[in-house]
Amino acid sequence: METTPSPAPASRHISTHIDRPAKTVYDYASAPSHLPEWAHGLGNSIEKVGERWIADSSPLGRVVVAFALENEFGVLDHEVTLPSGETVYNPLRVIADGAGCEVVFTLRRRPGVSDEEFQSDADAVSADLATLKQVVEQA
Repeated sequence: METTPSPAPASRHISTHIDRPAKTVYDYASAPSHLPEWAHGLGNSIEKVGERWIADSSPLGRVVVAFALENEFGVLDHEVTLPSGETVYNPLRVIADGAGCEVVFTLRRRPGVSDEEFQSDADAVSADLATLKQVVEQA
């Protein structure tokens, strides 16, 4: 009997454990001005223009980033509006885990993204989370 390969998952959860309290990690990661230090997918600079955050040097071009309001639940969700006008929703959580925490990014597969592109995006998110871990643990 032949089987059809199952389709690639629509999303992938990528995480890292950070040896710092969840509140410390949340406070650092929730500050948009810190993004260039660890979230290279959003570029090398970000600035607030009115009520919006603009990343001009993103590999995707000029993008607008909107963040979840400050909260006590560790939710760092954000939307990135691409130069095409498409908005990508990015779930991101900081979850307490003993004396440290786990940071979980849910990478959503957009329509038309190949397996190779999806893997490349996952690798970039993993690298960003590794950088976040390094930056926060060395502070």
